[in-house]
Amino acid sequence: MTDLNKLTIADARDALAKGDVTSVELTDACLTAIEGSGALNAFVHRTPDMARDMARAADARLKAGDGVALTGIPLGIKDVFCVKGVPGQAASNILKGFIPEYESTVTQNLWNAGAVMLGKLNQDEFAMGSTNESSSYGPAVNPWRLADGTQLTPGGSSGGSAAAVAADLCLGATGTDTGGSIRQPAAFTGTVGLKPTYGRVSRWGVIAYASSLDQAGPMTKSVRDAAIMLGAMASTDPQDSTSADIPVPDFEAALTGDIRGKRIGIPREYRMEGMPPEIDALWKQGAEMLRDAGAEIVNISLPHTKYALPAYYVIAPAEASSNLARYDGVRYGHRAKLGAGDGIDDLYAKTRAEGFGPEVQRRIMIGTYVLSAGFYDAYYNRARKVRALIKRDFDNVFADGIDAILAPATPSSAFPLGSVDKGDPVQMYLNDVFTVTLNLAGLPGISVPVGRDSKGLPLGLQMFGRPFGEAELLNQALVLEQAAGFVAKPDRWW
Repeated sequence: MTDLNKLTIADARDALAKGDVTSVELTDACLTAIEGSGALNAFVHRTPDMARDMARAADARLKAGDGVALTGIPLGIKDVFCVKGVPGQAASNILKGFIPEYESTVTQNLWNAGAVMLGKLNQDEFAMGSTNESSSYGPAVNPWRLADGTQLTPGGSSGGSAAAVAADLCLGATGTDTGGSIRQPAAFTGTVGLKPTYGRVSRWGVIAYASSLDQAGPMTKSVRDAAIMLGAMASTDPQDSTSADIPVPDFEAALTGDIRGKRIGIPREYRMEGMPPEIDALWKQGAEMLRDAGAEIVNISLPHTKYALPAYYVIAPAEASSNLARYDGVRYGHRAKLGAGDGIDDLYAKTRAEGFGPEVQRRIMIGTYVLSAGFYDAYYNRARKVRALIKRDFDNVFADGIDAILAPATPSSAFPLGSVDKGDPVQMYLNDVFTVTLNLAGLPGISVPVGRDSKGLPLGLQMFGRPFGEAELLNQALVLEQAAGFVAKPDRWW
């Protein structure tokens, strides 16, 4: 077998089970691909020795007949996940040199399932961004590019994960989604990205951005792969107080491809002014694909959608300002050098000024402002009330018999690196316009590549599901994936 790194997780699993390939061979193919991918800047810390040791252990496990769904499958891990003994700094200088002494629940679940770790993947600093340009490692680069060679963003914050999967550097990757950070990069790179229900996957050992919004999920080459990977990642975790104590179903077994009689909602509020005609046309095309598969397409209303973006950009920075207060240069990470006469307050101020990048500083300041005594009710409390109304909109729609919702994943295809005006961060924030509602409501969502725009770049549609309805949502996404037949890959230039 050739080009082993181009296999899907499902195909690689079947080949491993038959003995047609070994995990060591799969892993070596990925490591070779990673070695030649420097221009993408997707992997920021490689673990080849660890990967080969894990691959050999997986082969022994397979030989003993003890293999499960991910045994021997090489994966990339977003830098925000703590992996014991492996540097992890959430792409921030303030955590430079930090080596965790513990393992995140998600990665431990993956290793228990026999997966192989290839290394850490690039991201926006502390997962704050939609372009991967706030990373202390420099931006990851989208494997897709314009005909004239212009380099594009892979999206953010899980841009390195999306780029690595799209470029076949790994068979799958972990991502985190606080306001669209799995689904937007997936749409920009022609891959599949699944944000599970809040509480489905443990947050323990994931470096926090906004604790009531963060959720880890898989980024893969297919919907089936997302189902397989989610089955390994998800668990009830007593170490995470927000972890849901409910069974993890067999997500892959739910992929019947039958959605006859399902009612798919089309929210009128997502048809926004200035939406590119290509996005609108793709959305209509996706609805027709689901209709042809036997689903009923229903126009619905989510009336508080227009308030989602401002509410999100109050709540998320507020939680970030609280979470990031722990980085002070005292216990771990970067510590500023002090001058004569400097005290503890100077240490805090200098360390944080040197360690945090501009975007993180901006969000900390916004968050501190909206939590301050004179503005708490005017901003933070009001945003929390809006969040409750947004969740109620979804509850009402699902109570009316809607099984899933179809919407665009992004307001455009991937755009050139450096094209977002750094003096106007709102430009970047607007990229989250279709995605933040799910995080505020805590619902599952998946982005599936469905077509390409006039520039040849991938475009994705996303589907929203009921709380803890990932099994049904994945089946609906499978139908969309099969109908779209998206098989395009970027031309190799890196």
